[in-house]
Parts: sequence; structure tokens; C-alpha cells
Amino acid sequence: MTQPTRYEKLTTDAKTRIREITAQDIERTPLAPGTVLIDVRETHEWHAGHAVGAIHLSRGLLEGAIEEKVPDLETPILLYCAGGNRSALAADNLQKMGYKNVTSLVGGFRDWQKARLPVVPGGSDSLKL
Repeated sequence: MTQPTRYEKLTTDAKTRIREITAQDIERTPLAPGTVLIDVRETHEWHAGHAVGAIHLSRGLLEGAIEEKVPDLETPILLYCAGGNRSALAADNLQKMGYKNVTSLVGGFRDWQKARLPVVPGGSDSLKL
């Protein structure tokens, strides 16, 4: 059995402090009105396809840009990445910045697609903020 990497330890630790939701949860209960859906993946991942209604703030830019895009600390925010780890780290940081209603998508965009939730296919016009 291999030891967890430092990255795995970091993400596991972050997940102890954040809320997570599954794509199946979203299927059963749609997102609350006013929820800001944020894709924290890299630009090339965003352009390959993303969730309908999402805005793009890549992980490297998120903390610097979030206050302008989402100034209200009470706004519900759902973050996703490809598999759920980058969004967990991002959620942890947003909470440290004072955001009160942040959730990370378990399984990320991969599970979003598996659940057949709405997707903007790659190459389509998109909402890049």
C-alpha cells in the first residue's frame, strides 16, 4: 500500500473543513437561486466543455478575482474542478477569506457529466469572466 502524497494529504485536510456536495445531490435538489457556479479548472479545460451557467475563474486567479465577481460574503458558491481536489482547496481558501456559503463538488466536472447535468460542449461560446 502506497503512502498518500503531500498533495493528497493537503486536499484531505482541506476537505475536513469544507462542505461538499455530489452531482447526485444536485440532480435531486437543484442549486438554490442565486448560487454562483465557478469552474476553477485551467482555461484549456474550460474550453473543452463546462457546466451550463458556470463562470470561469481558474484556480490560480480565484483568490485575486473573487471579491470583484462575488462581493457578498453570504452568496452561495459552488466550486468545481475536474475531480474535486482543486475545488476543495479553493473552497478552503474562500472560507479563510470570509465567504460563508462555499461548497465543493465531489468528483468535479467528471461526475457532473456522468450525472448528465447540463454541459456547454467544447468549442461553444461561453461565459468567461
